[in-house]
Amino acid sequence: MDTVKKQRAGRKFTASEMGAIAHLYRGEIYRSTIWRTRLDTTTNWAVVTLGIALSIAFSSPNAAALPLVLVGILILFFLLLEARRYRYFNVWRARARWIETNLYVPMLTTGDLDMESGWNEVLADDYSRPEYHIGLATAIGRRIRRNYLWILLIQTVAYIGKLMVHPTAVTSLEEFIGRADIGPVPGEAVLGIGIVYVASWAAMAMWSAASDSAKFRQRGSASSSMG
Repeated sequence: MDTVKKQRAGRKFTASEMGAIAHLYRGEIYRSTIWRTRLDTTTNWAVVTLGIALSIAFSSPNAAALPLVLVGILILFFLLLEARRYRYFNVWRARARWIETNLYVPMLTTGDLDMESGWNEVLADDYSRPEYHIGLATAIGRRIRRNYLWILLIQTVAYIGKLMVHPTAVTSLEEFIGRADIGPVPGEAVLGIGIVYVASWAAMAMWSAASDSAKFRQRGSASSSMG
């Protein structure tokens, strides 16, 4: 087995193999671009939905704030859908980046390839047995950090503003809480759920940022995995 690995590490790509890898790289770039466009589409849906809810809630002083609450459910659905799409996008992006760092960078700097690290075997194994490179929680955290945290902040500020100014300016905390009532559900419960909702998103974003930072520090230049 060691002899086979040494032979693989010592071999050089032929001109036809290099051409095939170049076409493979172009294909991965194309697929990552397509899935990146799909990510932007999902974000646009969330932004448009929030815009509609804002228009309805602030259309008149007597309009209910309920649309701003319900839109949170839709935004959560869009977030989960986008996280799923991001996991696919990450596969194509990671493969393209892997080829760049292990093939093109050595060619441009030293003019030679380091086959002993086994990067080509890692890439071949990923094509033979493809799988997600990140978990769903990581994907959700990254999308919250990049886009959805800002959407959530706008939704939260708009909801609080609606309760404070419509139909008239709020004069006490009790009045503010009372305006948050939704049918039989008291305002205390609605606001409490909202706080948990916002805190959960913020916690997920911070956990994702810390996890990614630790992962990248640990990876360094001796990484043997993609993602």
